[in-house]
Amino acid sequence: MVTLPPHPWKRFVALGDSFTEGLDDPDPSDPGNYRGWADLVAHELSFGVPDFTYANLAVRGQRLRQVIDTQLGPALALGPDLVSIQAGGNDLLHPGADPDKLANILNGAVCSLRVRGATVVIFAGPDSGRSTVLGQFRTKIAVFNENVRGIAESHGALVADLWAMTELHDPRMWSPDRLHPSPLGHLAVAAMVLGKLQVPHSLGPQQLRPLPPRDRRETWSQNRLWAREYLMPYLVRGISRKSRSNQFGAKRPVPAPLEATRRR
Repeated sequence: MVTLPPHPWKRFVALGDSFTEGLDDPDPSDPGNYRGWADLVAHELSFGVPDFTYANLAVRGQRLRQVIDTQLGPALALGPDLVSIQAGGNDLLHPGADPDKLANILNGAVCSLRVRGATVVIFAGPDSGRSTVLGQFRTKIAVFNENVRGIAESHGALVADLWAMTELHDPRMWSPDRLHPSPLGHLAVAAMVLGKLQVPHSLGPQQLRPLPPRDRRETWSQNRLWAREYLMPYLVRGISRKSRSNQFGAKRPVPAPLEATRRR
């Protein structure tokens, strides 16, 4: 009896920013570095596929145009059959961002990958909620997401829909900066992506106990502290066009089995 592999892919390449790099999910096997949803997906995809390789070209701080300009070419050169593109968050959380123009940039990248036969996964952004400080960006994110879904339909790509993940409404799914997933959040995103790929996996559902209610004064105080320590510095860097991306390189630029790609 012939045993078929659990999926058809042999080389997964992830493109994106800090979300795909894995901030803030410390890597238990590589202290000082990050794991994240893409590493978790690659680990699951490697089971039963001995020649499976993985590269992660994500660079923290990059905007969508930077991701496409600096990562798409190297990704195409690697000959992947599975590619994820996650970017745009560093654009949408700043004044003047045009979600339609951003979608046009993404559309060209998806087209380039699909004509080469790669399966492409693109991300719709999370729902920040009307009542949160980030609620002011909600409309732009929603417009961008509708464009993402249209791009996926046009090119036969898959949508990793963070907006539809109601579990991400739980604050425990996010790190203290509220911009990057916590380890629990990265785990949930990885499980969602594997579900979109229709790949059986070992990342079971997470059962979290309900949080105790907080009064308005406590919520206001915590939001004010967060805005001062995290949101305002982030927005100031964006307005001044000061990006941290030049300080960093691709996370895993060479495709290899997951264990072999861990940085020393």
